[in-house]
Amino acid sequence: MENKIRLSQYEVADYNYVEAIKTLRTNLQFSGSNIKVIMFTSSIPNEGKSETSFQLAASLAQLGKNVLLIDADIRKSVTVSRYQLDREVNGLSQYLSSQVSREEAIYETNVNGLEVMFAGPYSPNPAELLEEDMFTKLIKWARESYDYVVIDTPPMGNLIDGAIVARHCDGAVLVIESGAISFRLLQKVKAQLEKSGC
Repeated sequence: MENKIRLSQYEVADYNYVEAIKTLRTNLQFSGSNIKVIMFTSSIPNEGKSETSFQLAASLAQLGKNVLLIDADIRKSVTVSRYQLDREVNGLSQYLSSQVSREEAIYETNVNGLEVMFAGPYSPNPAELLEEDMFTKLIKWARESYDYVVIDTPPMGNLIDGAIVARHCDGAVLVIESGAISFRLLQKVKAQLEKSGC
């Protein structure tokens, strides 16, 4: 693969956090072999879903699995800045708007077994892009090509994007910041996920 990038500062030193990620990984594996496409969401921004989805994807790759991480937060992605990429990268928004091919939008990383499709430039109409047939085809292809597909989606408290992505997923992980989110908001997000059939 031509597209190779180096992710900086992805290793976490916090022992308890690393163990929590391993527990999450084990729980997902025990959910059954039919659980391959997993989305991560939250209720509001800054609850830690992007970091958690990345760490889970890396943790699965460390087990020898082939993993694709798709950053579907086209509105406000933090992945490129967080992992200090040393160059411009293509992403999902460009692929869905037919500016680049799938091969040009997926990057091999320095985490063995982990490939990433970044969000790409901000799009004014992310929900419409995610509704496109191109996204359905992408997930179908990824499901057949990887052991796991992890999708980071925008918070679902007030955006529809996550519910659109959920239709293509086998399961969802809802990341909640302890003590910060009301039970009512959580119930609303959970109900939205259930409606999507995820």
